[in-house]
Amino acid sequence: MGAPRHDGVERSPRDRGAPRDESGPAGTGEFRTAAVRRSPALRGRGDAWSLDGRLALVTGAGRGLGRGAALALAAAGAEVVCVARSGAELAAVAERIRADGGVAHVHAADVTDEAQVLGMVGRAEALGDLRVAVTAAGTNRPGPARDYSLADWDALFDVNVRATFLTCRAVGDALLRRGAAGSIVTLSSQMGSVGYPGRVAYCATKHAVEGLTKALAVEWARDGVRVNAVAPTFVETPLTRTFLDDPAFRAEVLDRRLPSGRLATVDEVAHAIRYLACDAAASTTGHVLKVDGGWTAW
Repeated sequence: MGAPRHDGVERSPRDRGAPRDESGPAGTGEFRTAAVRRSPALRGRGDAWSLDGRLALVTGAGRGLGRGAALALAAAGAEVVCVARSGAELAAVAERIRADGGVAHVHAADVTDEAQVLGMVGRAEALGDLRVAVTAAGTNRPGPARDYSLADWDALFDVNVRATFLTCRAVGDALLRRGAAGSIVTLSSQMGSVGYPGRVAYCATKHAVEGLTKALAVEWARDGVRVNAVAPTFVETPLTRTFLDDPAFRAEVLDRRLPSGRLATVDEVAHAIRYLACDAAASTTGHVLKVDGGWTAW
């Protein structure tokens, strides 16, 4: 039997004793920010899972895992700056957060551009107490190594590695200048630990992200800046849908590769990001948290 809960959450008599669930339908990433409310006396104090009073910056927030991360951090109490290139997608995410009682800002930027990244972080600092960043911008262009174009190789390194570094560097500098503790969560993949046919560039970029994450973690640990990665297996998002729509590829993944026999959900990845962002993970840095259904345990 688990220990009793003492999380300062006000529940109706009907809800007391029931498991706490802040998410919507499984896999949708539809976190309900207003599902629970913390008592004023405890808000922002004594709850290791809360992000009340903190501002979180999420890149790639317009869709997929970035969108799920933005909703999850808002549900945890953070004020969220949602960043992507598509203003329409950002507006929809921010509208969802606000409808659930959260606070959201939108900032359109190309995170492969150094000047735009510095502007993005500068705006986040001006808006509130920047303490959390999630680098969820990413892309993939599969293809056999012998025929793989340098243009595609460069495009993947620009988005998956360069943009991750630029955001981490700018946010880390902002935290270090202020002497503020914080958490940066990068997005890797199960492919950051293994190889896979037709994924030479993607695997290389995700191995690079994990190396970057660990190097920054040890460099900034004494200053209270934690840097971790989340490494999911395949999740149905706009990025992966074209691959997973292929029945042969889907069967290969589900029947032969994944011990769990199912894809991960946006919610499951977002929960992992929320954990690493909050004080419950205060002694966790330089870690790659795998949400991969056992893929890398073979």
